[in-house]
Amino acid sequence: MLPGPPPGMPAEPSAARGGFAVVDVEATGRSPWRHRMVEVAVVLLDERLRPEGEFCTLLDPLGPVGPTHVHRIAQEDVEGAPRFREIAPLLLDLLAGRVLVGHHVTCDHAFLDREFARIGVPLPPVPSLCTMRLARDHLPEAGGFGLAACVAAAGLGGFAAHTALGDARATAALLRHCLGAPSCPPGDWAEPLREAARVPWPRLGRARSAPVPLLPRELVHAAPSGLPNGLLYGPRPPLEPPPAMALKSSGAMGSTA
Repeated sequence: MLPGPPPGMPAEPSAARGGFAVVDVEATGRSPWRHRMVEVAVVLLDERLRPEGEFCTLLDPLGPVGPTHVHRIAQEDVEGAPRFREIAPLLLDLLAGRVLVGHHVTCDHAFLDREFARIGVPLPPVPSLCTMRLARDHLPEAGGFGLAACVAAAGLGGFAAHTALGDARATAALLRHCLGAPSCPPGDWAEPLREAARVPWPRLGRARSAPVPLLPRELVHAAPSGLPNGLLYGPRPPLEPPPAMALKSSGAMGSTA
């Protein structure tokens, strides 16, 4: 069952943008200062944690892709992928007005902050929630606090680990699990939502963005824990489905929510 709206939030989401942006990045290394993002995914949730849409793309890091054995992205996979500056306007639109969520969110935020800084766009002070920290407080049965251990302890099923979209979907499911726990007071997420709505966000003109091609839906993995398949943009290499995952195929996709 979805947790109800926290105090001070409407029972139904308003027409204004708000909610949560669950983010995961794959990178060429561990340092936001020395390394670059090679894949980014965003799962959008409304104020009641209901899925609204998804975005995912590979990125051209303008250099070596780094640890392929971890993220399974080869150098040839990023040929023709957009550069960060080409998706920056859309990414800003997706993040604006929302609470930034990640598993060890400071890492994802640091990479986003540095990528935007490289194109001269300072990110505002974004309110955030970390599912690793939430799991420490509300998932004591977890044997460890990596994403896979937390997802297993919460009984959320398998996911495509170390892919940006797979990790973002799993993090979104973990967020819903932790915020719905009896031990989680509503204030843990009400105040970040209110704060996010007040943050002024920069905007980028579309002239700075190149068109990003649609990804064929047959490459989209089925989502864990009931999260629906959303909309993906940009080239993504075919992946072997992990256990308990399936591939879906359907027609062309429209634009994201």
